[in-house]
Amino acid sequence: MHDGAVIVDCGVYAEGERRDLPKDPETVAQAIGADGESFGWVGLHEPTAPELARVQELFGLHSLAVEDALKAHQRPKVERYGDSVVVVLRTLWYVDEGDAVETGQVSVFVGPRYVVTVRHGEGAPLTTARQELEERASVLGHGPAAVLWAICDSVVDGYEAVAEQVELDVDEVESSVFSPDRTSDAARIYALKREVLEMRRAIGPLREPMEAFAHGAVPLISRDAAPFFRDVADHVIRVSDQTDALDTLLSSALNAHLARVSVQQNDDMRRISAWVAIAAAPTMIAGVYGMNFENMPELRWYYGYFACLAFMATVCTSMYVGFRRAGWL
Repeated sequence: MHDGAVIVDCGVYAEGERRDLPKDPETVAQAIGADGESFGWVGLHEPTAPELARVQELFGLHSLAVEDALKAHQRPKVERYGDSVVVVLRTLWYVDEGDAVETGQVSVFVGPRYVVTVRHGEGAPLTTARQELEERASVLGHGPAAVLWAICDSVVDGYEAVAEQVELDVDEVESSVFSPDRTSDAARIYALKREVLEMRRAIGPLREPMEAFAHGAVPLISRDAAPFFRDVADHVIRVSDQTDALDTLLSSALNAHLARVSVQQNDDMRRISAWVAIAAAPTMIAGVYGMNFENMPELRWYYGYFACLAFMATVCTSMYVGFRRAGWL
């Protein structure tokens, strides 16, 4: 009935330990229904509508939340539906070849005795988070709240990794902008600003929900589990501030690049103007002596031609020296 590529993993946990059961949502639903102490975790990757509808029926997921989980372009948010909470997270990963930040989505359905995750995109696989959580029985003993913490922690760690990569690109752009060579960095700066904007869209909306989790102000997050979210909230604030700083640096780099281009154009115009002025002096002298008049000074002097050339050279040299001193050449 179910595609193995869609069902990433299924598990039933009791007293901080995982039970070995078949990888099937129906088995998980039956196990937690027969045992009042355990809870289940079902992980899905890009399910179709019928596949997710089956899981919805097994765990009683709200239809509006299921509809949002099928679409991979939701804003990060936390919503409550009866005795369950739905958390939508944007995942980020970095593609070095194109200086690109790709985005995905994880929808986390948290109930009193179940967690269902629906992931879109290739980023932030939860396998590592699941394995690390299963090795910490004391944390896993907090129930579904522990799973939500592990997912949030994994996603936010991904934000920090992406921010570090983007920061390296920003450093490269700054070095290029202020290098002595002529560069064209506007296109790359603009592309990086778009990537930083994607990061801000994913990170910014999480600050308030993580603070609420850290203070135990959300149902299903007990006071004992709340301290784990404080570390995640601190990381969200830190990476959010880092993202804002990167955006400010890129704006400054863009302004500096445009100012430098303007200065370079002014220098070019001054050089061109100086050479035009130097060329105009001999042109004027030659033009005067090229007139067809008989009564002209030194017209029949034997050395007049050489004197005229020497005068042109003197004038041009004097202008060149003057422009060099003025910084035009």
